Amino acid sequence: ITLSQSVMERIRAATEAIAEGVGVRGLLNIQFGLMNDVLYVIEANPRASRTVPFVSKATGVPLARAASWVMAGRSIADLREEGILPDHDATVLDLRAPMAVKEVVLPFKRFQTKTGGIVDTILGPEMRSTGEVMGFDATFPVAFAKAQMAAYGGLPHEGTIFVSLADNDKGSAIHPILYLVEHGFEVFATEGTASVLTRYGIPATTVRKESEGIGPNGEPTIVDLINSGAIDMVLNTPGTREARRDGYAIRAATTAADKPIITTVKEFAAAVQAMAASGREPLGVKSLQEWTEGR
Repeated sequence: ITLSQSVMERIRAATEAIAEGVGVRGLLNIQFGLMNDVLYVIEANPRASRTVPFVSKATGVPLARAASWVMAGRSIADLREEGILPDHDATVLDLRAPMAVKEVVLPFKRFQTKTGGIVDTILGPEMRSTGEVMGFDATFPVAFAKAQMAAYGGLPHEGTIFVSLADNDKGSAIHPILYLVEHGFEVFATEGTASVLTRYGIPATTVRKESEGIGPNGEPTIVDLINSGAIDMVLNTPGTREARRDGYAIRAATTAADKPIITTVKEFAAAVQAMAASGREPLGVKSLQEWTEGR
């Protein structure tokens, strides 16, 4: 997520208030939630987290070393004078800086529900990841593509995509889907989504929901198509309660088939940017030290 300057300033103010209120000197791990432009504090812990080494690598700033000096009585001003810390914080945006994308590794296939099914891939505030990877490059699309490649094997550049969208997501997904169609992808969709796509001039093959079962002439459901390997990528955003039941079956089948599954339109837009960027030229490799030296 690219945060606005006003949100960054609110995060800074909230962090300072929490640190002062609990008397923390050193590292403080705070989990924020941003919804409808309202900033929420989920929890605050006086400790380091695995985000610390990620941010240190992304920025070239030795945060653990700096925090140790602060805990020993040194001031941030002193550390800035010595060059251990930069002379500005994250509220000052450097547009020349490279992009670092943190992608969680979510091993859904390793876990089962009480009934023996695959754990649903819809995310919430609960911790479900077993680790993270970093995608690093000069631009966001390429960095995002690298992160997907490291975590899940990458995104397809051709083939088929199945689309099933909640009503409030259908309009905002049109342009990314159109881009994929223009670059050779074939679109499959449930009836409601297919009707919207065709109104925007996007050809889409209507497929049956899992709850509808196999058709009178043997038409397969979307889960059958996923299981058979006919679908290369899935975009499914949860909608009504009935749609959620079908959505779970779709997401479980996609996870079992080791195919990319995307559940938000924002992530889908980022994925399409990444697919476009990584398809134009091979992804380059550069060490973190080389990136740091170039700043």
